[in-house]
Amino acid sequence: MPGKWRLTITQGFCASHQLRNYGGKCENMHGHNFTVEVVVEGNELHPEIQYLMDFKELKQMTKKVLERLDHKHINEVECFTEINPSSENIAMFIYRQLKPHMPVNVRLAEVSVSEKDTSKATYWEE
Repeated sequence: MPGKWRLTITQGFCASHQLRNYGGKCENMHGHNFTVEVVVEGNELHPEIQYLMDFKELKQMTKKVLERLDHKHINEVECFTEINPSSENIAMFIYRQLKPHMPVNVRLAEVSVSEKDTSKATYWEE
């Protein structure tokens, strides 16, 4: 049975948001130091370098997406003017921004967003 490889990078960004229709404190503007985990996988290594993809490349791609959110009020970022900027929706946003930029032999497996160490929302597509 052939094997697979899975790579994970972790990055962060700082931003504020407020959850519409929440009915509690989180409906007020508040901020987080968000942590983002990006997981990619594949079953074929680069033939010459023998890696799935360069960690540096994956970090740069992720950083470019996170720049759209970093030090912003997420509710004012284009796609979040209509949908709630929950951790779930932020993870989906990051996933969908990264997916088209994956190398041919690499599949974006999942993106997780944490508002704090004790809670994490993960998004993936089948």
